Amino acid sequence: MTDDAFGRPVVPLSFYAEQSTFSDPGELAGLYDGLPSDPTELARLVRDVMIHRLEGDLFGHVHPVDRLHDDAESRYLDDVLRILVERNDAPLTVRREPGDRFVGVCRDFTLLHVSLLRHAGIPARLRSGFADYFGTDGFHGDHVVTEYWDAARGWLLADAQLADPEITAHWAVDFDPMDVPRSRFLVAGEAWRAIRQEGADEKTFGLHPPEQGPFFGERFVAGNIRLDVAALNKVETLLWDVWGEDEGEPGTALPEASREFYDRVAPVVSGEVSFEAVRTLFAEHDVLRTPPTVTCYAPFNGTRQVTLR
Repeated sequence: MTDDAFGRPVVPLSFYAEQSTFSDPGELAGLYDGLPSDPTELARLVRDVMIHRLEGDLFGHVHPVDRLHDDAESRYLDDVLRILVERNDAPLTVRREPGDRFVGVCRDFTLLHVSLLRHAGIPARLRSGFADYFGTDGFHGDHVVTEYWDAARGWLLADAQLADPEITAHWAVDFDPMDVPRSRFLVAGEAWRAIRQEGADEKTFGLHPPEQGPFFGERFVAGNIRLDVAALNKVETLLWDVWGEDEGEPGTALPEASREFYDRVAPVVSGEVSFEAVRTLFAEHDVLRTPPTVTCYAPFNGTRQVTLR
């Protein structure tokens, strides 16, 4: 693999400029006709048609229970678009009232943003990791953001969930949501290395702080590495789709062999990611490769086996 004029590894950008099974708008691709191609404008469009499960109070809105439970179970972008159209068939450029929005999580904001960028011919991919900017001092919360290609600067991180200035102000974010500092969002491999190599407290990485439940620490970070490796291979599952690891309980220690395995994997999905290396990881390791059927630990709808498209 050669380097570009800036000394960065050249990757097959066309791979990330094409839709995946998950990001493909399918028969609803016509909704994308005439949309802007600017990443910032597309992020704001996403923000204006979606609302996070936890944002009801911010908007003075109470989510209907079925939407709170079911919307974010939509794995595929065509299903997301279908829900949006059923609630309001206006063009996607029209800002929705809270009651007309898709009720999702960070992954949904990101999947739509990535889909729109790919449609515009801009290489883009989902990255799973941990953000430190959602209100709990010293805690890195489970999060998903867009990584998109800028011809002048290379891969940049963007958080479409922050694209509304009122939301940015609510979280007192002091950076451009379209250029998230990599010190503020650690991709999963970097979070693993921070714990294992730099002495970071594993209890400061997770879905929420330990006092709120068991979803934190090395086992949780390892799960995010699997999600990140899959997303780098354009398999962009739900965040609660699980495969590949042993049956240990959330919050419990990983076996030493697993810790050593992720010690080897983490550098591959940190920093300047080698396309060839992540493709090889995904192809050669059953622990990392997404199988045809996954276990879905849906937060509201219970555990079930799901066969992917």
